[in-house]
Amino acid sequence: PCIPVVPPLVPKYGHFRLQKANIVTVKMQTTCFKMAIQKLMGGITVPLSNVLYIVFLTGSTEGSWNLTDVRMVGFRYLSIAESMEATDIDNPALNYGVVVDCGSSGSRVFVYYWPPHNGNPHTLLDIRQMKDRDRKPVVKKIKPGISTLAKTPTMASDYLHPLLSFAAAHVPQNKHKETPLYILCTAGMRLLPESQQTAILDDVVTDVPLEFDFLFSRSHAEVISGKQEGVYAWIGINFVLGRFDHADEEDATVEVTTGSQNQQPISRRRTVGIMDMGGASLQIAYEVPGQEAGKCMLAEFNLGCDVDHTQHVYRVYVTTFLGFGGNMARQRYEDQLVNNTLAKNRFLSTQMGLSEDKPYMDPCLPVGLSDAIVRDNHTVFLRGEGDWARCKDAVRPFLGLHNGTMSPGGVYQAPINFSNSEFYGFSEFYYCMEDVLRMKGQYDSDKYSRAAAEYCSTQWSTLKQRLDNKLFSQQADMGRLKYQCFKSAWMYEVLHSGFRFPTDYQSLKTAQLVYDKEVQWTLGAILYKTRFLPLRDLQQETLRQNHSGWLRSSFVYNHHLFSLCILVVVLAILLYILRLRRIHQREQRQAEALNLLWAEEGEALLP
Repeated sequence: PCIPVVPPLVPKYGHFRLQKANIVTVKMQTTCFKMAIQKLMGGITVPLSNVLYIVFLTGSTEGSWNLTDVRMVGFRYLSIAESMEATDIDNPALNYGVVVDCGSSGSRVFVYYWPPHNGNPHTLLDIRQMKDRDRKPVVKKIKPGISTLAKTPTMASDYLHPLLSFAAAHVPQNKHKETPLYILCTAGMRLLPESQQTAILDDVVTDVPLEFDFLFSRSHAEVISGKQEGVYAWIGINFVLGRFDHADEEDATVEVTTGSQNQQPISRRRTVGIMDMGGASLQIAYEVPGQEAGKCMLAEFNLGCDVDHTQHVYRVYVTTFLGFGGNMARQRYEDQLVNNTLAKNRFLSTQMGLSEDKPYMDPCLPVGLSDAIVRDNHTVFLRGEGDWARCKDAVRPFLGLHNGTMSPGGVYQAPINFSNSEFYGFSEFYYCMEDVLRMKGQYDSDKYSRAAAEYCSTQWSTLKQRLDNKLFSQQADMGRLKYQCFKSAWMYEVLHSGFRFPTDYQSLKTAQLVYDKEVQWTLGAILYKTRFLPLRDLQQETLRQNHSGWLRSSFVYNHHLFSLCILVVVLAILLYILRLRRIHQREQRQAEALNLLWAEEGEALLP
């Protein structure tokens, strides 16, 4: 009775991968399975039944499970469930940290917390984002960006006041003085002259400590580089995925060569690389396990609390490509298209592209779509041709490729071991695959190419009708439909021609969330900034233990010393009494002898 009979819903086009009937069936089956387990095991084992439910749901699509899989899913479920709970602010053992992300369009404050360190110097702090009583992340955003205060830098602290007041209201009052505050500025501030950057930061450093008791100093406020931001994002993603934990037998590992001399390579859990394509820029970051010639392009850092230990020394290649985001790439493409069209029409009488009757046939727009580009009082009219293969050829020159080991823009790229690596693609990598193609998750170049080509060759009127019928994702809009063909080709070329990923590469996942959470680079920032806190805690604990041991030993020592002093005093008193007694006896004998002498002399004088 638990398994419903639902007629299959066959999608009309191959690139729609979700079948609603199958989803309903699986949900009904797994719900009944979960209810059966709960009824069988009783109410006290509900958490266990939830774990088995997750095992059933995931295992139903990925094949058989072993005991290790069940254990890993159970631990992951418990960790996720715990992180979803409201933060226990009444727990005096919790520590807190505050990070302000001062971006180009606005600023956001994030509040994190972590329990006491477990005492193992090889493990990191278990930092999590704070949740309020409604179990929502403690985060607040304001607009515009702090860089708009370039001409009024004395207003910087007032600008941040709402964010810091928000954080102060959530962190327990008795924890403020030990809660580190970091104010980190990114792209918007990087565009300002250094003098204006300094003026804004000086105002923040001067005024913030006057109003808030957070642990804050001059080194806690800075403008970070794009490289730092990329490293922090890489740290945050890998921390959430548990890639900094010690490797188990079933985990994929890599041999890492550290910079230390006379030290053998160490084997540890394989980290993931990240690729993030926004509207204006493209970024890639991944670990380089071995010694690499281009060290100037690598960021080497130690996440461990002891600089002498190399277990958490990571060497990461990170680069940002300005102008290689999806929107900027389309703008560069259109700029060149306008210039080429105007140049050709100077020598031809056809006037191709200069009127709606004779539009330029753009292979990167859907079939039948009419568009126009306006540049400096010049208008070029376009008509979509929807040829994805030609679109790829058209966008490839904008990568600025060079031979050898150069990535887009002629920038040096450290080699990637594609046979032992794993990557996550965010932002445009996710949108290109999910918003209209509905192919999020595992990337398959063949399936992606077929779906993208089919989309480009679809009539524009049909695509609009599908949007009206809500066959695409909720995020899809007219802009996505219009430029999906171009952006899907650009993403493909960036991945395979720019970064030279093999077309049969199977270890790329596109995602928007990790474990249903949006991972910010600020998490990586506070992990890096607080990396020495475990060592401080360990030293304080050792000092307390040594101090308490010294107190115990000193108490025993002083106790014996006090007893000895009393004994000496008693003996001295006894000796003094004996000495007085002897003196008294001697004086008594002398007195008796004197009395006898006087008696004898008196008898002699008598007649």
